Amino acid sequence: MKIEDIIKSNSPIALEKKTLLNIMYSHNVIGEKFNEVLKPFDLSVEQFNVLRILRGKNGKSANMCDIQERMIAKTSNTTRLVDKLLLKDFVTREICPNNRRKMEITITQKGLNVLKELDPLVISHEVSFTQNLTQKELETLNELLEKFRTI
Repeated sequence: MKIEDIIKSNSPIALEKKTLLNIMYSHNVIGEKFNEVLKPFDLSVEQFNVLRILRGKNGKSANMCDIQERMIAKTSNTTRLVDKLLLKDFVTREICPNNRRKMEITITQKGLNVLKELDPLVISHEVSFTQNLTQKELETLNELLEKFRTI
């Protein structure tokens, strides 16, 4: 469906504005569907992102700065996200022995288990949004989006 139909616009939209509206609307649709995937696990997208970052550390801990640097949404309150994951026993938090001002965060087995359960659901979510595009179209879309973000 065209963005003009979605927002019920009766007048022409400048190509630049139409492009941004399409990207923002697509972002919202993808996010809403992803929230549906995460809801049964009582996770937000940002909490899921933290868990994936920690899983990528392969058993090693990460400090808050490491996590923040790898976050997709850079404005996320990492401390609050980690606190919520602590309450769910998905992560542990310990004071760094070398620097008492630093906290080391590690994913727990429970956190790994929830990610293992989520993995096929996340893949299915990703496939559902990309199945109408060819491999070449996906490559082109990625190249264009990367170019688009270069300001």
